[in-house]
Amino acid sequence: MGTTRLEAFSDGVLAIVITIMVLELEVPHDSSAAALRPLVPVLLSYVLSFIYVGIYWNNHHHMLHVTERVSGSVLWANLHLLFWLSLVPFVTAWMGENHFEALPVALYGVVLFMAAIAYLILQRRIIASEGPGSRLARATRSDIKGRISPFLYLAAIGAAFVLPWISGIIYVAIALMWLVPDRRIERILASPAAAPPD
Repeated sequence: MGTTRLEAFSDGVLAIVITIMVLELEVPHDSSAAALRPLVPVLLSYVLSFIYVGIYWNNHHHMLHVTERVSGSVLWANLHLLFWLSLVPFVTAWMGENHFEALPVALYGVVLFMAAIAYLILQRRIIASEGPGSRLARATRSDIKGRISPFLYLAAIGAAFVLPWISGIIYVAIALMWLVPDRRIERILASPAAAPPD
């Protein structure tokens, strides 16, 4: 089967994830600037999570753009990724409401770590389904960011119990590292050999 339904379903889930996150932002009843001060941690955690969900949406789109067909294992791997991303609103709200305390910051990292692993599993299932000569396999041969991100998440989880702000810096750094869409896939799509075989 093709990727259209998988992409549409994933887009819908990610849109709901973002909607749930924004609904966690409570409007203050006071019109003064001082009323916004307690919301700063909640707003910062929302912005960071919005960027993360956007990164996953963007890279997921790019990955499916070079995917020819979807197998049953790819469907389950995609659901596995969406499961972890669906937990982002919960850990975002918990981290923001508790002003970046150690355990919420660490659990935020656990969810991001598991989402990163799930994304790698999805990538590997697509390559296994299409073969080592597939466009995705060619585009992801040198996946440095994908290999180091899980280790950075683990470092951030550990740092949360010592200095939670260090974890925050690591989370921001990883987000910045992934902010630009996957250029390896864009290069594959732009190459003359990118067209799928007849």
